[in-house]
Amino acid sequence: MSKMDVVVPVKLTLDSKFKFRCHKAIKCFTKCCSNIDILLTPYDMLRLKNRLRLSSGEFLSKYTYVKIDEKSSLPHVILRMTDDKERTCPFVNSEGCTIYTDRPANCRYYPIGQGTLRKAGEKGPEEEEFYFFINETHCLGYEDDKKWTIKSWRIDQEVNVYDEMNRDWKAMQLRKNTQAQDELDEKKQAQVYMACYDVDGFRRFIFESRFLDIFDIDNKIIEKIKTDESELMKFGFNYVKYILMVEQTLKFKTGALEAREKNNHSKPCCMPYEI
Repeated sequence: MSKMDVVVPVKLTLDSKFKFRCHKAIKCFTKCCSNIDILLTPYDMLRLKNRLRLSSGEFLSKYTYVKIDEKSSLPHVILRMTDDKERTCPFVNSEGCTIYTDRPANCRYYPIGQGTLRKAGEKGPEEEEFYFFINETHCLGYEDDKKWTIKSWRIDQEVNVYDEMNRDWKAMQLRKNTQAQDELDEKKQAQVYMACYDVDGFRRFIFESRFLDIFDIDNKIIEKIKTDESELMKFGFNYVKYILMVEQTLKFKTGALEAREKNNHSKPCCMPYEI
């Protein structure tokens, strides 16, 4: 069965109604946590690595792998399943999800899927979010009488903060897909990966390279990104927009380019980074 076979081809809104309930006593409990590829968003990464008290580099190395998106050539981070027969999520046991309060956005939405369309608006391109059902044959949750709307489900699953934190990241996926740009080379892919997912590596990149000597960054922003990982993540999105030439989110300091040309052998602004 392909991934699209489980998608019900009906576009839903926040007012769309459905019945669903998942609980430990249901026969299919945790089956949706096996034989699946879970795309992790940057905010998922923050929540999970902090929940496990790992650095971003440690979490990425132990629990994920990278897949380059065919359309956009952007790097995506996928949760690595265990190597048992069922390819079970590493955070699931017989009692359920062991990181439930910090589970990824895709897990929170299930059995709802979310998509975004980019369309023309009066003031330029606009993004429109929509929803759809994911109806897998093993899932018995639809047989329950618990009633929801998409809106009430989103509130119950606390996805609002995830959507808000990932909004710029999602928009970048759409822009790169629709602008027919050349494929990203490995260097740019590595920079995108670092800025979006490896928050600890990105912090070192900013404060231990010549980055702040070259780019004109407001002091208030500098102070925020030193200690606030959410702010650092958002700054990372702006950096990605800049290197992808999606938006002029950064500007050079006066004379920085000239100084850089004269000092080619000093500490680099863009440090090598492998994924």
